[in-house]
Amino acid sequence: MISKGSSSISSDVSSSTDHTPTKAQKNAATSEDSDLSMRTLSTPSPALIFPPTSPGFQNGRGSSTSSSSVTGETVAMVHSPPPTRLTHPLIRLAAKQQKEQAHVDRLPDQSMIHIFSFLPTNQLCRCARVCRRWYNLAWDPRLWRTIRLTGETINVDRALKVLTRRLCQDTPNVCLMLETVIVSGCRRLTDRGLYTIAQCCPELRRLEVSGCYNISNEAVFDVVSLCPNLEHLDVSGCSKVTCISLTREASIKLSPLHGKQISIRYLDMTDCFVLEDEGLHTIAAHCTQLTHLYLRRCVRITDEGLRYLMIYCTSIKELSVSDCRFVSDFGMREIAKLESRLRYLSIAHCGRITDVGIRYIAKYCSKLRYLNARGCEGITDHGVEYLAKNCTKLKSLDIGKCPLVSDTGLEFLALNCFNLKRLSLKSCESITGQGLQIVAANCFDLQMLNVQDCDVSVDALRFVKRHCKRCIIEHTNPAFF
Repeated sequence: MISKGSSSISSDVSSSTDHTPTKAQKNAATSEDSDLSMRTLSTPSPALIFPPTSPGFQNGRGSSTSSSSVTGETVAMVHSPPPTRLTHPLIRLAAKQQKEQAHVDRLPDQSMIHIFSFLPTNQLCRCARVCRRWYNLAWDPRLWRTIRLTGETINVDRALKVLTRRLCQDTPNVCLMLETVIVSGCRRLTDRGLYTIAQCCPELRRLEVSGCYNISNEAVFDVVSLCPNLEHLDVSGCSKVTCISLTREASIKLSPLHGKQISIRYLDMTDCFVLEDEGLHTIAAHCTQLTHLYLRRCVRITDEGLRYLMIYCTSIKELSVSDCRFVSDFGMREIAKLESRLRYLSIAHCGRITDVGIRYIAKYCSKLRYLNARGCEGITDHGVEYLAKNCTKLKSLDIGKCPLVSDTGLEFLALNCFNLKRLSLKSCESITGQGLQIVAANCFDLQMLNVQDCDVSVDALRFVKRHCKRCIIEHTNPAFF
């Protein structure tokens, strides 16, 4: 016997499939959906990450309360959470069977949150649309200490605006849990997106915007001024950035000594081609706590800029001035003022550096662990000798493309730097198998050896492999395998 309620439901289902809904029914349905979205919390859609034409967006479930008519543009959309219950008995039965088969639903909340912690931002937004339980778990504050967005087509400005708005629901206009924002390679990021971060994320500690060439000095100044806890800043490839400083408003409000309180310790300005000595002077004066500074291919930097740097930033442990062609031995004299604090130095392809500059570093920076001097053709065996006798704790050395370094220099290394783990001799024309054998007989912990384009025999390579069993040898000898 069929009850009256079941009969009416079946009748409703059949009528909805056999007849086209009237205009009034459409309006009523639209009004009901609108009321539901207004009554529930909203979650950003994966459309924050994928353009509407991508498969990930087309296969998404759930109705949206806003959409875009622009074809091929990545947009930010807000979706209502999944409905709490299903009305039709057959649908409820199917859902029950599906739920019984989903073993993941048996996991406790803590385990689910731990799994979600490994997902990038776009996948976390997808998980929030699966069901109400996943929606609540996906927006757990512990999962939103980091926002990571990548891709050239992403409308990052809108994505950051929607995400920060959602994360600010518990604390209006302030996102206290967000500490890291990584939007590397997002070419559509502009000053507007960085201003959103500066306004909403006062607890920000790490910001990476490498390759985002549309941002300017003003946007970076806003972030530095409004995020006092910022310690890690990566603006590599941002060709418009020429300086790191406070905004004028912040400088007026704060004391003159506030510049020393900027907490940036890690700064990567690789490929910031417009950076000059004056800009480096300003950076050094405001970021006195720097410990890691990378200025690779900042081709306008000279020895004068390094002099400014050493006046203010005396705690630098890692420094790279690779491909800064105007840096010479005088610059090495300034860098040597860091003394035992310097552990990492890269001067690759600085053609004006000779044994004189290496001698400055070797004499004063005795605790140096890593040195990259590839392409410094003025370095000879005498420079390697100074380095080996004074920097005995050296672990990694790259002197590739230094044609004046021979087996004599390798012998000094082997007899003094027993902890050497990585050695690159690529394209060193004066190196032979005899020098390699001396290194292998003394540096047992050697893990990487690059002898590409070197005139080294197979027997010498086998000798190295026999004595340094964990060593990976990069070579161009087809007879050795």
